[in-house]
Amino acid sequence: MKAKSRTGRRSGCPISIALEIFGDSWSLLIIRDVMFKGLHTFNEFAASDERIATNILADRLAKLEAAGILAKRPDPADARRIHYRLTEKGIELAPALVEIVLWTTRHENTDAPPSMIRAMRSHREQFLADVRARWATAA
Repeated sequence: MKAKSRTGRRSGCPISIALEIFGDSWSLLIIRDVMFKGLHTFNEFAASDERIATNILADRLAKLEAAGILAKRPDPADARRIHYRLTEKGIELAPALVEIVLWTTRHENTDAPPSMIRAMRSHREQFLADVRARWATAA
């Protein structure tokens, strides 16, 4: 087995690096929840359909923050409550997630809302612009 390089990466392969950053299913589901569902808090993520264990959720949120995909800030009304949002780096994943959604819906039965899939297929640039606009106003 090849040892990790001095940069701490398995290799310099872009796919390998991406998998190290957000390649586990939980991380992508958290990104999905922020990007498409507008979730922002630990409890909202924990209540998602997939029912992620709280220890794994805490770990993935920390990893996504360390990777610069998510940023956190205290709730202005209750500083004990933390809100997570995508960073610019995180929002740049939107086109890739849209492609994953479209690929999956072409090949599998899903629960994705048909109106959202139509918007992604027919008006991709507008859909992505809307995602970016929601992200910008959530700042």
